[in-house]
Amino acid sequence: MNPAENYILEACEPYRGIMVQLQLLIHREIPSAELRFKYRLPFYYVDNRPFCYMNQSRDYVDLGFARAAHLTRHLDKMESKGRKHMRSLRYRSAEEIDAAILSDVLREAYSVRFRPLRKNG
Repeated sequence: MNPAENYILEACEPYRGIMVQLQLLIHREIPSAELRFKYRLPFYYVDNRPFCYMNQSRDYVDLGFARAAHLTRHLDKMESKGRKHMRSLRYRSAEEIDAAILSDVLREAYSVRFRPLRKNG
């Protein structure tokens, strides 16, 4: 088992369940996504580029997107407070995961995966 899988499986509930469900949905929509362990987080790469990550923090799991500045759909469902270029979907329970919205965001993120990361300033 790799460190990213350990991160997920060693998380306490409900966070483990949330991340396992996110994994399933990510792999369903983006079969080429490769799970790696970067920055001490489970990080998905597509075409050898950062795509999205999962971070269990406080009382939620963030599913953050590397090129979020290019996303245009479901921004009202995404958290960006205190971050200039990063946006994430935030889940406190597996029941909060709306598969249709997540699939839509994943497909859009996949479509902008080759656009450059925006720099500060």
